[in-house]
Amino acid sequence: MAETVVELADVSVVRSGSRLLSSVSWQVKADERWVVLGPNGAGKTTLLQVVSANLYPTEGVVGLLGEVVGTVDVFELRPRIGLTSTVLADRIPASEKVSDLVVSASYAVVGRWREAYDELDHERASALLAELGVAHLAHRTFGTLSEGERKRVQIARSLMTDPELLLLDEPAAGLDLGGREDLVSTLSVLASDAASPATVLVSHHVEEIPPGFTHVLLMRAGKVVEAGELRSALTAEALSHTFGMGLQLEESDGRFSARRRSSAHRR
Repeated sequence: MAETVVELADVSVVRSGSRLLSSVSWQVKADERWVVLGPNGAGKTTLLQVVSANLYPTEGVVGLLGEVVGTVDVFELRPRIGLTSTVLADRIPASEKVSDLVVSASYAVVGRWREAYDELDHERASALLAELGVAHLAHRTFGTLSEGERKRVQIARSLMTDPELLLLDEPAAGLDLGGREDLVSTLSVLASDAASPATVLVSHHVEEIPPGFTHVLLMRAGKVVEAGELRSALTAEALSHTFGMGLQLEESDGRFSARRRSSAHRR
């Protein structure tokens, strides 16, 4: 049986009197690929902050990679977790060379300074850029990349330390249709690779679920609506409750789509 890499027990987060997460219990195994779905304000990004060891819970227990948050140095824990997010992207200097951006993940820094990297580090960075289909961008600067290229480069960076857990916070946000489809294909390949780490992808849209993802966590107002294996937990009923409206859910060729239920279906 695969080891548990994330284990939350009755986790709540309260900030400025607002309850952002409420009694969330959840487990992620090493061989699982999860998508977290929910509307704005559902608590998805807060959940990811907790699971990336960047936010302590107000209540409950957080277990990550065999350690209990609060009893271990998070600066030793975080390099074992790959993370892509808009917050991180906003910190990347426009002048940063792509190859430097990826290799500098070894020191968990953004922006090359005086760190020393050996040839193996550079070889791994090059291999990851190639795996993500952006090897040709290695000598470009981050500021010259399209949004889709930036997303792929950030995923390459998140894999640089060979993490045991990969967290992707709305990786398709801001992409056009072509960019989204390219990214979904890339993530599907990663998800299908047995050597890839346990993965958690946050999204608003079922259309962004890559084939190969195995589980879903549905959230609304900081609470878990449903969690489990993708094709049993992701139902039209659960999705409708999550988003607060009647929705139709369809699956074709391993991809999902959802739309508002028509008046004919509502009768």
